[in-house]
Amino acid sequence: MIAYVSGRVADVALSAAVVEVGGVGLEVQCTPSTLAQLRVGATATLPTSMVVREDSLTLFGFLDDDEKVTFELLQTASGVGPKLAQAMLAVLPPEELRRAVAAEDVKTLTRVPGVGQKGAQRIILELKDRIGVPRAGSAGRLPAPGPVEAPWRAQVRDGLVGLGWSAKEADRAVEAVAPDAEVPGSEPDVAALLRAALRSLSRA
Repeated sequence: MIAYVSGRVADVALSAAVVEVGGVGLEVQCTPSTLAQLRVGATATLPTSMVVREDSLTLFGFLDDDEKVTFELLQTASGVGPKLAQAMLAVLPPEELRRAVAAEDVKTLTRVPGVGQKGAQRIILELKDRIGVPRAGSAGRLPAPGPVEAPWRAQVRDGLVGLGWSAKEADRAVEAVAPDAEVPGSEPDVAALLRAALRSLSRA
């Protein structure tokens, strides 16, 4: 297995980066927040987890070992595959996941596209004793969560920043596509919103 990759970042796309290692370009699937930290031409070291299927070998990359361990642990829960585990980390960093599971916070877990109420309850039941306690938590009550931003906003913003746009430009593009995303009764299509945001920036 490949525990990590280290080399020059050759490309950063919407959902993956290409890292050149020994003359070979390895495609690494990453969350928007990880991609936002990478710059083409710079050197990066990413902890990785390889998912082996009959017809594919997929390499997932992470900001740190905590994210990697959480990704692998999430997949031990019934119904959670690598894509859903990655989606969970895109919306909820490891510390927030630990806090949500420890507090049995179904509402927070269902912010992740693809996780319904029953799925969230199953994840809590199966991982509560194994995912660890939140570092910020004490023996008593957990801190009350602050205002929650719609997950699609952070994903689109991080994707734009990862592609080289400034934070200010990314925020402006997010607001431009917000009317398309905030339609009652429908789940935002992050990929489509990211494409629309890129079009709005190109026109500007």
